[in-house]
Amino acid sequence: MSRIIKFAKPGVPEVLEFVETQVPAPGPAEVRIKVKAIGINRAESMWRADAYIEPVKFPAGLGYEAAGIVDAVGRDVTGFAVGDEVNVIPSFSMNQYFTYGEVITVPDFAVVKHPKSLSFAQAASAWMMFVTAYGALIEDAKVGKGDFVLVPAASSSVGLAAIQIANYAGATSIALTRTSAKKKQLLEAGAAHVIATDEVDLVQEVMHITDGKGARVAFDPVGGPNFPKLISALAFQGTVYVYGALAEGSTPMPVLPMIAKMPAIKGHNIWLTTGDETRRKAAVEFVLKGLESGALKPIIDRTFKFDEMVEVHRYLEKNGQFGKIVVTV
Repeated sequence: MSRIIKFAKPGVPEVLEFVETQVPAPGPAEVRIKVKAIGINRAESMWRADAYIEPVKFPAGLGYEAAGIVDAVGRDVTGFAVGDEVNVIPSFSMNQYFTYGEVITVPDFAVVKHPKSLSFAQAASAWMMFVTAYGALIEDAKVGKGDFVLVPAASSSVGLAAIQIANYAGATSIALTRTSAKKKQLLEAGAAHVIATDEVDLVQEVMHITDGKGARVAFDPVGGPNFPKLISALAFQGTVYVYGALAEGSTPMPVLPMIAKMPAIKGHNIWLTTGDETRRKAAVEFVLKGLESGALKPIIDRTFKFDEMVEVHRYLEKNGQFGKIVVTV
C-alpha cells in the first residue's frame, strides 16, 4: 500500500487529500518508482484550482517532477532496471500520470537516470526549471554572446534557471524583481544585472545596460500591466516568450511600441520540447552537461515533508520563495 495525493474538486490547498492505495504493476511501457523527493511547480497549484492549460478530470492526481528508485518496470521497458536511481521529467498530462505519491507509475519516456552529482531533492527540482528555460532560450531563440536576456520574476525557479542558461550560452542576463530585497541573492545566483522594477524606470535601465539597443529576448511568466514596458525594453525585432500568467487581470498590448519595435510574441511551454523524443533527448543532454560542469545548479528555497503538502501549496501561493520548493518522501 502507498499514499498518493488526490483531489475531488477544484479549490484551495485544503482540497488535497491523502489516499491509501495499492499501486498496480506498471504497464508495458511504464516504470514504477519509490519516490524520495518531489519538485513543486506553479502549474500544480493552477491545476488544483482547475485554472491550467487543460481541464482537470476528477478525481485527479497532480505533480510533474520526482526523484527516486525504480521499483518495477514494464515488459517493454529497456534502459531501466529495479534499483536504478531515476528522475521524472515533465512530459505528460496530469490527467494521465502524477508524481505526488510515495510510489508512482510514470511512462518510460518521462524517466531519466539520476545525475550522480545531485541529491534526490536537487534532482527533483531541476527538470521543469531548466528544460522550460532551455526550450525558449536555447532551442528557439538560440541566445549567445552579445545577446541581452530579460528575466521577469527572476527569483522563481524557472527565472533562476533562465539566468544560468543565458550565462551558460554566453548571453548577458538582466534579472527583473519588484524591489531590491532579493538583489544580492540574484547577483550571487549569477545575474549580470538586476533591476528593481518598482523602484526605477525599467526601460531606461535596460537601455542604459544595453547601450541603447534593448534586449533581444524577454522570458516572461508574468504578463499584466507591466507587459508594455517589456515591449519597450526590447531590441528591434526582439522576442518575448510568455510562459506564465502570474499577474491577475488582462495584459495590454501596446500598439505603437509594437509597430515601432516589430517584436515577436510567442507563447511557450515545456511540452514543445519534452513532447518530442528528439528534442527531449537534446534537452536532457544539454542539462546534464550543464549540471556536470557546474554551470547549472538547482537552487532550493525550502524543503517540506510529504505530510505537509497542504502547507506546501499555501507557501507556494505566497510567491515569496527564492528558487524551488521541494518535498521529501
